[in-house]
Amino acid sequence: MTVLPADGLPLAAEFPDPSHEQWQHLVEGVLRKSGKEVTGTAAEEVLSTALEDGLTTRPLYTSNDTSPGTGLPGFAPFTRGGRAEGNTAGGWDVRQRHTLTDPARLNEAVLADLENGATSLWLAVGGPAGIPASGLARALDGVLLDLAPVSLDAGGEFEPAVRELLRLNEERGVPKEAVRGSLGADPLGHAARTGTEPDFDAAVRWAQVCDREYPGLRALTVDALPYHEAGGSAAEELGFSLATGVAYLRALTGAGLSVEAACAQLEFRFAATADQFLTIAKLRAARLLWARVAEVCGSVDAGAQRQHAVTSSVMMTRRDPWVNMLRTTLACLGAGVGGADSVTVLPFDHALGLPDAFARRIARNTSTILMEESHLARVIDPAGGSWYVERLTAELAAAAWEFFQEIERAGGQAAALRSGMAGERLAATWAARSRNLARRKEPVTGVSEFPNLAEPPVEREPAPTASGGGLPKVRRDEAFEALRTRSDAHVTASGARPTVFLAALGPAATHTARASFASNLFRAGGIEPVHDPDSVDASTVADAFAASGATVACLCSSDALYAEQADSVAAALKAAGAEQVFLAGRPGEYTGVDGYVFAGCDVVAVLSSVLDRMGVA
Repeated sequence: MTVLPADGLPLAAEFPDPSHEQWQHLVEGVLRKSGKEVTGTAAEEVLSTALEDGLTTRPLYTSNDTSPGTGLPGFAPFTRGGRAEGNTAGGWDVRQRHTLTDPARLNEAVLADLENGATSLWLAVGGPAGIPASGLARALDGVLLDLAPVSLDAGGEFEPAVRELLRLNEERGVPKEAVRGSLGADPLGHAARTGTEPDFDAAVRWAQVCDREYPGLRALTVDALPYHEAGGSAAEELGFSLATGVAYLRALTGAGLSVEAACAQLEFRFAATADQFLTIAKLRAARLLWARVAEVCGSVDAGAQRQHAVTSSVMMTRRDPWVNMLRTTLACLGAGVGGADSVTVLPFDHALGLPDAFARRIARNTSTILMEESHLARVIDPAGGSWYVERLTAELAAAAWEFFQEIERAGGQAAALRSGMAGERLAATWAARSRNLARRKEPVTGVSEFPNLAEPPVEREPAPTASGGGLPKVRRDEAFEALRTRSDAHVTASGARPTVFLAALGPAATHTARASFASNLFRAGGIEPVHDPDSVDASTVADAFAASGATVACLCSSDALYAEQADSVAAALKAAGAEQVFLAGRPGEYTGVDGYVFAGCDVVAVLSSVLDRMGVA
């Protein structure tokens, strides 16, 4: 029997330690085979991926990428978590979101959630997208308020909602020290959503009340979702949250609260996306940055940021909404690993209207699976020590701090909203991202990639419309959704859609790759490809095109066959009445070809032009 040595399992003990330079040399050899002559650091940069905010994901991270001073969980700078025990005691708080406006229906929904995995409630109150404050008693009938914390989202009707919630707690005999949750005052967030002037007075008054009488209640929420939902990047979301938090600290300390008491009144809300590593780094960076703010304000220990993560509405799609279950699972994983105290998983049908019971159940169970079966909550800071995550956290924090300073130089968060600086910055970021989405450099599964035109739409009861007037709300699918909507309006009674004829040249082995690429691309705009017969040439393409019923065609084959047949086949298509002829491949000099579709082309522009040519309004 082999006995392991006392120092562990030295699997590579007999091999020399490779150097970073040796690895780069191997990369050079691989890139050379693909026609790229680069050496050293440049070879590594070819394999790197550019992110927003000037960040870059490199192909390899080493111990040289560790960040000093990350500390321990529960201790400044709180990068590794705001609590020493993390979420190991009972997992994160599963906070379910509700926007029903009928108190009776809302009561049925919240009881079902609390009985089946949710541990707290997040209620929209007031306005056209929430229950009236007077309906809280009916909505919370049967809810044990000392066991199920309630967080309010009341916007401009904040004070009536708070008074009613606290009245209910008193009426039901809940001691003030046992009341938990968040009152949700967020004057700057409300201003961002509605374009109104922020009023801090009510928020400050209730923060003073909570500080004196309700130790388990937080009065203010620093909600970064308006900036994420307007198209902001991770660093911009963090920068705006810091500027908002600092504005609230100034108001609270100016009213007499200590820095410690003021920080205790704040809860921060961030978006969690399907980019799990960026989500993890964002939450860690948020704690690091807020700890720095608290330190500068004179209280290092007050910087343990309380975090509420919400799965992103920007990433949710209306087409093939079932894929949203996968997106929210990844987002929830990132939020949990990143150390969020509370997590809200939006139902997969969130973009379609009010969720049904099945969608809410899946949303609840996402957290349950990750905590109870994947055991994510059993480890404190499971991402700690990952060289990639540590480096990404540090770089994201640096970018966010720089943007925060830019906001402060502009006069602070209120001034940034009032002057339009915030809106302009977010619009520029979203415009750049929209270009990547249009070129499918950022693919959206089920929408811009692998769309299923035959799948019937998922129907839901329309959700109430919230008050607007402030920053816009965007979605990743919006450009392709507009194209699909145009196509849907022209579906015939027999189910026929606008079509494109795929003129595949040569044997299947030659044309299949580009025919599949073209099919996927045209379907993203609701245009059904017709690939029949399997292969054509200049003598047979005219009859095949006429039989397809299409008015647009796309050549699909290899570069070699294009050189031999593209001109003659395109001419035959034009003679047969083709109004537009595309070629799947890089642009070249082919007679009769009107456009090209290739990886990296502006797919939205191409599809829009095709629908225009087809007369699809």
